[in-house]
Order: sequence, then C-alpha cells, then structure tokens
Amino acid sequence: MQFNVFPHGSKFDFMRLRWASTALSVLLLVVAVGAMATKGFNFALDFTGGIGVELRYAQAPDVDDVRASLERAGYDSAVVQTFGSGADLLVRLQAPEEGSPGINTEGIGDSVARAASLPGNPAEKRSSAEISPQIGKELAQNGIYALLFVMVGFLAYISFRFEWKFAVAAIIATMHDVVVVAGWFAFSGHEFDLTVLAGVMSVMGYSINDTIVVFDRVRENFRGMRASPREILNTSVNQTLSRTVITSFVAFLTVLALYLYGGGSLRGMAESQMMGIIIGTLSSIFVACPLLMWLGVSKQDLMPKAKDEAALARRP
Repeated sequence: MQFNVFPHGSKFDFMRLRWASTALSVLLLVVAVGAMATKGFNFALDFTGGIGVELRYAQAPDVDDVRASLERAGYDSAVVQTFGSGADLLVRLQAPEEGSPGINTEGIGDSVARAASLPGNPAEKRSSAEISPQIGKELAQNGIYALLFVMVGFLAYISFRFEWKFAVAAIIATMHDVVVVAGWFAFSGHEFDLTVLAGVMSVMGYSINDTIVVFDRVRENFRGMRASPREILNTSVNQTLSRTVITSFVAFLTVLALYLYGGGSLRGMAESQMMGIIIGTLSSIFVACPLLMWLGVSKQDLMPKAKDEAALARRP
C-alpha cells in the first residue's frame, strides 16, 4: 500500500498561482543579488588565508572542547579540524589586518597551544605558518569552474532527454535556488567556507533531480491525456506532490540532525542544504512548471522523442 501525504487524485491548481509565485521568486532573487552586491560574503579562512597551527595531544581531544577553550581565550574565529591521527589538530586563525606589523607566527603558535590545552591533556605545538590567501583565490576560482561545468552538464542532459524549453526552465529554476541560498549567507553574514560551497553544489543536484521527476511525469501524462498544457502541468505536479514532500521531509530531517549534532565545522554545509531542500522543493512546483508556460510549451514539446517511442516498441 502506497502512503500519500495528499489525497490520491488531488487537483490543486498550481498554475493559477504562477503570477504570484513568479513575482515572489523574482523578489527573492533581487534581495539575494542585492545582498551579495552590497554586503558581500563573510569568507572563512578557506578563502582569505591566515595562520595555521598544528597541535598534538597526548590523548585524542574533543574538538568542541578545544574550540570552546580557544573562544574563551579570544580566538573567536578559529577553525579547528582533525588531521592525521585523532590526537592531531589543525587550528587556523584569521589573518591580521592589512598594515599591521610583521606576523610572529611562532609566538602566535605558542599562544594558541596554551589556549587550546585541556585539563590533563596539554597541547604541544608542532608547527605554525602563514597561509597564503592565494590558495583561497584558487579555491574560489575552482568553485566557479565547477559551477559552470555542472550547469553545462545539466543543460546538455536535459536538452538530450527532453526539449530545449524544458532545459531552459530547469536551469533557470536550479540557478534560482543556488542564488537564493548563496544570497542568504551574504544577507545573514554567516561564514562562507568550503563546506558551505559543497552544500551549495549539492543544492544544484537536489533541485535538478526534483525538477526532472516532475518533467518526466509531464511527458508520461501526455501519452494518456488529451488536455491543454496547463492541465497537464497541474496534473503532473499533483501526482508527484506526495513523493516530493515525503522525499524532501526525510532529506530535511537528515540534514537537520547534521546541523544539530555534526559540530561547528559542518554547520554551514547543513544550513545551506536545509535551505536548498526547502527552496528546491518549492521551485520544482512553483517555478519550473510556470516557466514552461511562460516559454510557450506546446504539444510537440510534451511529446516523447521518436527514439524513446522506438525504444518502447522494442520492449517485450
């Protein structure tokens, strides 16, 4: 027996709300782009460079305890990560402001080691060095390249699998989700690091997957329905609504657990994924399908490609 959140055969008229949903989407985009243009991102040490201090403990320490100890000592922006064995930690600190005198990395490393020591488990400084911001620039550049690569790949796949109007609608809806999630970090001032970038990239995958499920149902319905594109789009969204909500809810619970119990180093990624799941779910319903109507989707666009019909005919 299949479980449905919404009654089987529900007939919500989502396309009637396309003007309101499109206006809200545009508003979110304007706010997100405005926040990125005016406030900018609060880039973490992954992108800005700084000072790295390697510590070793007699026993494997609790990372959260070390982070709290550093905060009490005044190192509020310190990033603490494990590496090598469980007894080794890497502490990264924000780079001094421009115009400050030369950086005494050795003195800073000794101070960090004292601040990071725990009762009965002192920290030993293994090394300390300055991290060049050039590494952060390369990471940001590679992130942009990865984003473009994924966009081109999505566009090529959807164009091959469907028609160009479907591809354009899916890409616009996906980029809408990415821009809104990124804009949230600019608007809120929350730290933007590599884990957040990974979360934003995963938002693209989640969003495009949800959109393709709806578009697949659109094509299937056209084989057995004689109706206008608006009716087909409404029926397709209604038929996939329970699947979409259940999948999104389960995924959201998983990421919520990561946000609550994954520690500070994973909180940014979990935050971006939670927002991405919510925005991606709504965009697959209220953005992707209305975009097809704005693009003037027609009977030919909804028809399966000839090669798909031939493949179906060959099946036993």
